[in-house]
Amino acid sequence: MLPMTLDLSRIRLALIGAGPAASQRLERLDMAGAAALTVYAPAASAALATLAGSRLVPRLPRADEFAGIQIAFIVGLAPEAAIAVAAQARAAGAIVHVEDAPDRSDAQMPAVLHRGDLTIAVSTAGRSPGLASEVKRALGYIIGPEWSARLNEISAQRKRWRAAGLDSVAVRQWTADWLAACGWLAFDTDFESHYASGATNGLASRRVHQH
Repeated sequence: MLPMTLDLSRIRLALIGAGPAASQRLERLDMAGAAALTVYAPAASAALATLAGSRLVPRLPRADEFAGIQIAFIVGLAPEAAIAVAAQARAAGAIVHVEDAPDRSDAQMPAVLHRGDLTIAVSTAGRSPGLASEVKRALGYIIGPEWSARLNEISAQRKRWRAAGLDSVAVRQWTADWLAACGWLAFDTDFESHYASGATNGLASRRVHQH
């Protein structure tokens, strides 16, 4: 696996799907800045139709419509339909992601923690999305909302250092020194009790539902 951060404003995308999972995927793509996105949904829910707006095509895509598509997301289709659509997309040169089917996907979607432009992605290569989600939740107690402002501060420092003529190696060292001086990476371990409490409450809730 090769982790990457993609600028979705520069990439042509297709979302093919149905059900709540398709709506959730569309929301995430929009939040990530998707600009050139077509949504194919043969039986779009009211929620999906509202989110998609003029981008909605109320049917499955034709093979020729994958021309120029760089990434195709397939969500909520029956397995046979998902396999057929994935084959068409891949034949046209698109990277394919099939929801909950890592063996039929070219890429995996990580659990993502956002703190402004600071982005932390956790992936298990599709082996356990639940584990990735829990690791992300634990990291959320360590890397709090304050890191958005901290990124802005260190970014401004970096610009000043580069303007002063420092090369990338020096800037990296100065960044490390700055972080050490600020104590930002001296994490408090109180998150352990918060995380354990949250996990226990979740387990208790599941036990109630099971009974």
